[in-house]
Amino acid sequence: MAFPKTTLIWLAGARPKTLPAAIIPVLTGTAVASDVSETSISWVKFSLAMAVAVCLQVAVNFANDFSDGRKGTDSPDKRKGPVRLVGSGAKSPRAVLLVAILFFVVAAVCGFILAVLTSYLILLAGALAIFAAWTYTGAPISYGYRAMGEVSVFIFFGLMATVGTTYVLVEEFPAIAWLCGIGIGALSTALLIANNFRDISGDRLSGKITLAVILGEERTRWLYVAMLWVAGIVVAFQAASQPWVAFAYLGLLLAINVEEKKITPNLGKSVLALVAYGIGLILPYWL
Repeated sequence: MAFPKTTLIWLAGARPKTLPAAIIPVLTGTAVASDVSETSISWVKFSLAMAVAVCLQVAVNFANDFSDGRKGTDSPDKRKGPVRLVGSGAKSPRAVLLVAILFFVVAAVCGFILAVLTSYLILLAGALAIFAAWTYTGAPISYGYRAMGEVSVFIFFGLMATVGTTYVLVEEFPAIAWLCGIGIGALSTALLIANNFRDISGDRLSGKITLAVILGEERTRWLYVAMLWVAGIVVAFQAASQPWVAFAYLGLLLAINVEEKKITPNLGKSVLALVAYGIGLILPYWL
C-alpha cells in the first residue's frame, strides 16, 4: 500500500539516512554495558535511551530545516543534496517548527524518565544535548555557521551518546566506553564532513561558514581521512584484547571513495561505513 504524499514528504524531512548516527552509539554503549555488567541490562532503560537518541536526531533535522530554510541556506538553487521542506516550500516554517518541538518534547520526556530511573545527572546531559541540537543552526548561536559543527557532533554523537548509554545501563564510566565513543565520534564527524564537503559551493553562496568552507576542498579531504585514521586507531587498541573487533576495519574501507585519484568524502558511503564500523565494535561483545 502506497503512503500518502504528505507522509512521504514528512518522512523525507526527517532525513532517515541520518538515523544511524543516533542508533549506532546507543547500540555500542549497550554492548559495552552488557560486557561490564554482572547482571542483565535493563531493556526499559535501553529503549528509553534509544528513543531519546532517535527523537533528538529527528528533532535536530527538522530544526535545521526550519532555521536554514528561514535563512535561505536551503533554497534549491544553493544546495546539491535532497530538497528541504521549508527551503523548497513543501511545508511552512511554522509546521516544521512544531514538528521539531514535538520530537524535542518526546526526547525530553523519555530523558526525564531515564533520569528518574538512573541519575538526575541525565537531566543536565539532556538539557545540553537539546540546547546544542537547537542552536546548531538556530538562534542565538547558530554555531553550525561558525565552523563548530564537527566539534559538537564528536561530543554529542560520539562521546555523550556512547558513554551516556553505558552509564544509564550500569552507572559506570568504563574506559572501553570512552574508547568506543572516540571511534564512533570520529566516524560521525566524518559523516558531517562529507555532508559539508558536498555543500561547499552552496554554503559559500549563502554565507554559511562551515569548517569545509574555511578549509576548502583539498584540506577537507585530509580532515576526512584524519577521522578515518582516528577510528582505525581505536580499533587497533581494542583488537589487542578483542580480535573480532578488527571487522570494524571493513567499515573504514567502505568510507574510502576515490574520484579522480583523490579520496573524496561521500555522504552515502560515510553512513554505510558508520553502520559497518559500529557492527564491528559491537560484534565481540555479543559473540
